[in-house]
Amino acid sequence: MNMVAERNKHFFEWLKDKWTNNPLFSTAIAFLIMVILQTLVLGFDYDSFGSWFHSWLNNWINILRNNAGIGIIALGMTLVIMTAGIDLSVGSTLVATGAFSMILLDTGARGILGNLGISGIPAFAITILLVLVFGYLLGMLIGVTITKGKTPPFITTLGAMMIFRSVTQQYMQGYNPIVPKEFLQISNFSIGNYMIMPIIYWAIIIYILYYVSKRTVFGRQIIAVGSNERSAMLSGVNVDKVKVRVYALMGVLVSVAAIIQVTRIGSMDFANAGRGMEMDAIAAAVVGGTSLMGGRGIIMGTVFGMLIIAVMNNLLNLFGVPPFLREAFKGLIVIGAVLLQRKEKIA
Repeated sequence: MNMVAERNKHFFEWLKDKWTNNPLFSTAIAFLIMVILQTLVLGFDYDSFGSWFHSWLNNWINILRNNAGIGIIALGMTLVIMTAGIDLSVGSTLVATGAFSMILLDTGARGILGNLGISGIPAFAITILLVLVFGYLLGMLIGVTITKGKTPPFITTLGAMMIFRSVTQQYMQGYNPIVPKEFLQISNFSIGNYMIMPIIYWAIIIYILYYVSKRTVFGRQIIAVGSNERSAMLSGVNVDKVKVRVYALMGVLVSVAAIIQVTRIGSMDFANAGRGMEMDAIAAAVVGGTSLMGGRGIIMGTVFGMLIIAVMNNLLNLFGVPPFLREAFKGLIVIGAVLLQRKEKIA
């Protein structure tokens, strides 16, 4: 009996240590609990296991597909926060890059590529390339303003948020571009009767950024800059260059999310699209163990953090919780994650 008690004691000590000191572990456990809760809420009242599994799988595909775009942005936000920065402009950048893609491909009189006689796959390839470059330039502009202008990231990206959206809305006022149906196959192409292309894009980017953060010099430089900017500079790291590259990368990732959104639904609400997206991205990163003080971030932690928020939103929807209150639950999760980080730091 004493041996069993001793084993239980060691197990709970191990569990407490892992929960306190390993953000990825605690986030993964929290995600597992959310999965179990969602499975129970969906119920088991089906004719067969096959019917239940089909419904369960469809529910998960919908969750992952609907959150692939914001999941990609959250990965970029993780790198930005790791440098002790922040980017509040991601929603407006998404609107700007999404509008640009639609202007390029518009089959009406104002379509740029159509007027040049370019259509089909060549037009799609050129559009994707130019949209990614446009996002890169917007991100780089933010990075250069922060580094060369010595302005706080919060203020710079807040200003960019207002500028990008307002200029886009002004230009697109009364203009409803029509996107070719073939272009929509980028997100709506079916594999085994499942439209999972956005999920595949998300998975590919997860792998790339995981490799970048863990296996490259750039990844180590991001951590160094966020941990101690002065020490990184004295070690030979070009701090300004690293920051500019991170914000430029953020712009590229937002462009990818914009393409996914445009190709999923074929249009975009330029006044409201992307609103609150920056908060979701920050929440996913923080819940996943990224420190708001910089110097620490976990790509897979952000993935779990994003999934926790996505499943929570789905559960609240199933329970019929009013939309406005859902944001309150999200806020509680973020505050709880920050409090846990603070507790860990004090310990």
